[in-house]
Amino acid sequence: MKRVMSSFVGVCAIVVMALVAGCSSNSTGNPKDTVIALFGAMEKDDRAAIANILDLGEMMKRSTEDYALSGGEPRVFTTPEDILADLTGTGETKTRWFSLQRIVASAEITGDVANVEVTFVDKVGSKGYRTKFGLHKVHDRWKIFSFANVVK
Repeated sequence: MKRVMSSFVGVCAIVVMALVAGCSSNSTGNPKDTVIALFGAMEKDDRAAIANILDLGEMMKRSTEDYALSGGEPRVFTTPEDILADLTGTGETKTRWFSLQRIVASAEITGDVANVEVTFVDKVGSKGYRTKFGLHKVHDRWKIFSFANVVK
């Protein structure tokens, strides 16, 4: 009886672990959840999680874009590490985005590509900045490839 009970508990543990892994997967989740997860990882300065959420290779192709919402000279990101540093710690984009209220709208999905509208609200200046984060599926997971996706 003890052996049967032990086997049953082991099987239950495996089933629970599989369910948890399936729930935490981004494969069938909403792209909006991926954007929200990015902001959570930024808040925790979790570079590994951010690197897992972003398609850094694709973002490097767009290295001439500046997405910090600040004026002045556009910044250029030459390595994935530049992007991760910018989104964590005292990075300019993290500092700027976290000084504003962030509103994440629903996702517009077309096949394996999605856009999630994000509005950054400056309550003091009574201004709003709207952008669309571009996401696409990479190995059945939603990954952000652009913070300023131009929708055509």
